[in-house]
Amino acid sequence: MKKVELLIPAGDLERLKYAVMYGADAVYFGGINFSLRAKASNFSLEDIEEGVKFAHKHKVKVYVTLNIVPHNEDFEGLKEYLKALSKIGIDGLIITSFAYLDLVNKYAKNVEKHISTQSSVINSDAIKFYENLGVDRIVLGRELNLDEIKAIKEKTNLKLEVFIHGGMCAGLSGRCILSNYMADRDANRGGCAHSCRWNYSLKLESGKLHDFTMGSKDLSALGLIPKMIDLGIDSLKIEGRMKSVYYIASITRIYRALIDEYLETGEIADFKIYEEELRSVESRETATGFLEGDIESNEQYFDPKLENTPKNFLGKVLDFDSKTNIVTLEQRNNFKIGDEVE
Repeated sequence: MKKVELLIPAGDLERLKYAVMYGADAVYFGGINFSLRAKASNFSLEDIEEGVKFAHKHKVKVYVTLNIVPHNEDFEGLKEYLKALSKIGIDGLIITSFAYLDLVNKYAKNVEKHISTQSSVINSDAIKFYENLGVDRIVLGRELNLDEIKAIKEKTNLKLEVFIHGGMCAGLSGRCILSNYMADRDANRGGCAHSCRWNYSLKLESGKLHDFTMGSKDLSALGLIPKMIDLGIDSLKIEGRMKSVYYIASITRIYRALIDEYLETGEIADFKIYEEELRSVESRETATGFLEGDIESNEQYFDPKLENTPKNFLGKVLDFDSKTNIVTLEQRNNFKIGDEVE
């Protein structure tokens, strides 16, 4: 059975290292500029170099995002940045803009070129177009179902990457301008304020106000992973560069174990084990998005009440002395004698 890549987000160096140690095949992150997660910690060139060395030491690939929709000023310093990334030895760049793609072809020729989901690639003709431009991989738009993905896969030799877990967007593959109007933040240049998840009041015909939101539930394709592997999808991607160390480590471990079980045995003995573990990490309800067909009303948030994570992140284990059984812990939450710890 063909090995599939598990691609994990990293908002900073610490999260990159946890993703690697918990089983990622590849990690992706943004630099200080040119990336769609401006509020993430993000990576300086020094951080990128350290991250690449750490990842490559563990045979994990590194992809850097260049996925903003750029204005004129967003080209300042880009040539030098691309040259530096090429020298550092990153494995791939995730690109939205044709102009950025052209510059990557000139100044980072040794780096793989991945077309971002922001480009809304959802058909075979578009993939052929990008293939003629020398692109190596397509991050498919999240509006596709599995049957459509299968048909696309049968017509291309390009690598295909599909989102399997994380936040969904009410805009087409993320190209939304709600934040521009409502928070003076450009979502297509890294400033998304998640306006679709705000709490609104909707006035009914009766005159009463009703709490209302218009965002979607988060994506979780856990139960569809075997089908996606069978389709020959090359990379399974998780969203969440803004998520905590605890979330990144837990999500990576869960999907790593599930993928490995299927690759080794050809089946999943008990999905419930993985589902229960996922529920202990998630802070929002999840659904399969478009992967099983059109989204139904039960996959949307019309009620602003969000679920809370049922478990607290207590801390990080920094050291363990096997002789004394003493653990050195960096505490992140309160706990006391008698509390059950996982």
